[in-house]
Amino acid sequence: MAEKRLYQKVADRILEMIDSGAYPPGTRLPGERELAQRFEVSRVVIREAEISLEAVGRVEIKVGSGVYVREPKAGVGAAMPSVSAFELTQTRLLFESESAALAATLITDEQIRRLEETIARMGRASHDSPDGDDADRDFHMLIAKATGNAANVFMMENLWRMRTEVDDVRKVYSAVCVKDSQHRVDEHTEILDGLRSRNPDLARSAMRQHFSRLIEALLDASELQAIEEARQKSSANRERFLKTALAN
Repeated sequence: MAEKRLYQKVADRILEMIDSGAYPPGTRLPGERELAQRFEVSRVVIREAEISLEAVGRVEIKVGSGVYVREPKAGVGAAMPSVSAFELTQTRLLFESESAALAATLITDEQIRRLEETIARMGRASHDSPDGDDADRDFHMLIAKATGNAANVFMMENLWRMRTEVDDVRKVYSAVCVKDSQHRVDEHTEILDGLRSRNPDLARSAMRQHFSRLIEALLDASELQAIEEARQKSSANRERFLKTALAN
């Protein structure tokens, strides 16, 4: 398992502060400068840690005001249903396309800036690191938040949990995203262009194209996996039959 990134380690330490009761729900966390000094990291790292905590519903970032602790959401930690990568992607296509259209009418300049940062992180991520997936998660969570609807944020949180906690889904997605990292950057840029223009139709279309292309990639990956499994089974049977023949 890859070592946690610095911002993830800082996010864990901030969570420890919250869970200790030092900062109960509704209270404001110390500012970026103070946290950066406390943890001996840059303010950029603090900002990324807070964005990741907002993505999982533990804090709320209020532009011009600060970062506030949220009540833990009910249902967090519940068992995930048994779904396939195709089922999850189909649901994400339907849900996230309309979320993007709604977000395009409500999104703020600050949220646009933060989406730009996530795409920059995707572009910098190496193919064998978790950075790209982290940035991907933050991008989609930010769009859900931009809708201004807490139910959409909750839905997105649980869709992403299925993406990462259901073993079969995680394996297939990982294989596809490693191969298509540049596609991911380009497609997320097109989604951002639709949001930046405040055009619901463009944002919806770009999100649908993103998931439609992903479904095709999932099909290709599944076919290759099936071929490899059949080859391994055939090889094992061949070896077993040869041993039986020689024994006789």
